[in-house]
Amino acid sequence: MLLRDIVEQNHAHFIERAENWEDSIRQSCKLLIADGTVTEAYPEEIIDCVKTNGPYIVLMPGFALPHSMENSKNAHGTAIAFMKVKDPVFFDVQKKDPGGPQAEEVPAADVPPVKSATVFFTLAAVDSEHHLLNMRKLWKMLTDEALCADLLKAESVDDLLELDKKYTK
Repeated sequence: MLLRDIVEQNHAHFIERAENWEDSIRQSCKLLIADGTVTEAYPEEIIDCVKTNGPYIVLMPGFALPHSMENSKNAHGTAIAFMKVKDPVFFDVQKKDPGGPQAEEVPAADVPPVKSATVFFTLAAVDSEHHLLNMRKLWKMLTDEALCADLLKAESVDDLLELDKKYTK
């Protein structure tokens, strides 16, 4: 299963907290940067995408999938990294006005609820085909409610390996 692959590639880590959502993205990319899968510019590329498009990476309560746009020049390999943050990270991001540097004015009634995450699966892919393969692997895991509940409780790499055993079919 995917969790064992992530652990074996040394792409899993656990942290206490992130300073803010930008820091959480930088932290989630550290192991991918360390092994050369992505460049040091990759997390900044993801941050720019979130600032432009809003917190699209928070797919469901508690879970974020940081990734950049297809064909990123900062992705030199294809991989998925796992990060668990003990304290929730809040994505209180409003979309940037594409025509200017300031956040657009949004009436209070139109502001979506703040999204948060403690589990991060950070994706890097060299092309759209590999990106879709990553997404399929994650989709299979994230549609299993029991596995998701257990991932939210995971506290160590050993926990991830136990979950891999438990949910491998």
